[in-house]
Amino acid sequence: MSLTAGSRPDGTRPPSAVEEPVAAVGTAVLTRHVPGKARRTGRVPFRVRLRRDRTLILMTLPVLVLLLVFNYVPLLANVIAFQDYDPYAAGNGITAVFHSPWVGMEQFARMLHDPPFWDSVRNTIVLFLLQLVLFFPVPIVLALVINSVIRPRVRAVAQAIMYLPHFFSWVLVVTVFQQVFGGAGIIAQTVQNHGWSGFDLMTNASLFKYMVVAQAVWKDAGWGIIVFLAALSAISTDLYEAAAMDGAGRRRRMWHVTLPALRPVIALLLVLRVGDALSVGFEQYLLQRDAVGVGAAEVLDTYVWNMGIQNGDFSYAAAVGLVKGLIGVALVLGANKFAHLLGEQGVYKK
Repeated sequence: MSLTAGSRPDGTRPPSAVEEPVAAVGTAVLTRHVPGKARRTGRVPFRVRLRRDRTLILMTLPVLVLLLVFNYVPLLANVIAFQDYDPYAAGNGITAVFHSPWVGMEQFARMLHDPPFWDSVRNTIVLFLLQLVLFFPVPIVLALVINSVIRPRVRAVAQAIMYLPHFFSWVLVVTVFQQVFGGAGIIAQTVQNHGWSGFDLMTNASLFKYMVVAQAVWKDAGWGIIVFLAALSAISTDLYEAAAMDGAGRRRRMWHVTLPALRPVIALLLVLRVGDALSVGFEQYLLQRDAVGVGAAEVLDTYVWNMGIQNGDFSYAAAVGLVKGLIGVALVLGANKFAHLLGEQGVYKK
């Protein structure tokens, strides 16, 4: 039995149309009419896709609305980067935008001659490079270790222990590190009880960048392995069996089978991480800023907050944030192009 639409009165099909199977009921096959244009181009018309995916579209509509309201609509406020914005000019809030004087590129010129801005840029780049080298490989290694565990119960317990810190707030994470590595922490008190002088790693400005990377690893490395575990589960066991039959040991199977299968995922996450290079964090650094000093803990996010919220210099803070966003977009495009050169898809296809 064939249920179709668009047939001629004599039951024949127009030459420009085909029947596409869509479902099977017992021995009957239900087909639908696909226009000749869609058959030639290989693309389903928009109205067909809209009708087909209407349930999924309705499910994602609230997320799209939140994304639009909280991520894209605020982009319109970047106009104050080209003004001397006064929130109390002729009213307050959004109405002040229409009454604040235009200054053109003055805020950006000021940025170029602002030493604290360049200090925050330097700290941001150093912290990003450290996180890229010390933090990015950790989820990959953990995923490979967990995947090699044979017993499912041991694997489940290990995953739960590694995932748990992700749900902690940065306040709790910094507090835990303070209780362990601080001047009154467990390690310092133990050292003092044995006759040696104590120490306080949490207030050491020279070690601060390594401490924040360690905090990020402890908090988010376990959560990051989810993506890699999913990629590992998709690898066919036939590949491992074929490699074993060819005499490949565990190390060679990992090098020639596992890592090549993970390469597309690694390239995608690396592109996203590079695009987020100038956003190394806010709350984590703000909580420890007073303990180690502005020179060590000031990054672009805290600098924008300090200039805009604390000092009330909204136009200058908006200019810094706009430059940061544009550089982030350029980094995503550049990293994605580099992924294409390596033969990977990246964030989007060529």
